[in-house]
Amino acid sequence: MSSANQFPGAPRRNFYGRTHGKQLRPAQRRYLDEDLPRLTVHGVEWEENPDRAPLDLKTIFEGRPVWLEIGFGGGEHLAAMARRYPDIGFIGCEPFVNGIAMLLGKLREGGQQNVRLHPGDARNLFDVLPEGSIERAFLNYPDPWPKARHHRRRFVTEEHLLPLRRAMAPGAMLRVATDIEDYVRQTLEEVPQAGFTRVEHDIGTAWEDWPSTRYEQKALREGRRPHYMSFLR
Repeated sequence: MSSANQFPGAPRRNFYGRTHGKQLRPAQRRYLDEDLPRLTVHGVEWEENPDRAPLDLKTIFEGRPVWLEIGFGGGEHLAAMARRYPDIGFIGCEPFVNGIAMLLGKLREGGQQNVRLHPGDARNLFDVLPEGSIERAFLNYPDPWPKARHHRRRFVTEEHLLPLRRAMAPGAMLRVATDIEDYVRQTLEEVPQAGFTRVEHDIGTAWEDWPSTRYEQKALREGRRPHYMSFLR
């Protein structure tokens, strides 16, 4: 999970999120040791791909369409979607080790074979995704960065949205779920400015195939209203 900034020629990118939390259980450490190397998408980090050659997703996923989840948290949504759509290849991007370990446990239990992971900064992954290769993308309950001076750290900014748009196929859908009212405001402002078209629907109604996550359940317990927004590339 090295930073791109440490490699000569890499762009300067500040990373503000956490990468480690509470101590892992022995089983979670085993998942990281045994499963993460096999499921990691190689050729993303600058050290192993300094020329930024595009990934061969057709080989990685045996020709399946590819969907991307950015910041999968504890992995509930990603594991459920991979089980529901076995003919889709999924890439999950998450720098938080504890969340990665939780997802790996779910994949062991559920037996999903159509998931690959990038355990690091999503921007490094965007560098090497082939243009137009992603057919659906998910941003679920991203870090809200609630202080006004930190709003530029949110994912829904030009720095992230423009390379994501390049990687998405024409007509591909971006789904954003959040319980933070100001994140809704910024999403509705900045995502269209980055070249996406909003899909008009009731943003208080979840998608038909939406599997609720622990973050959503916490928001509901604490009285915050979830919002669900869709955009087309």
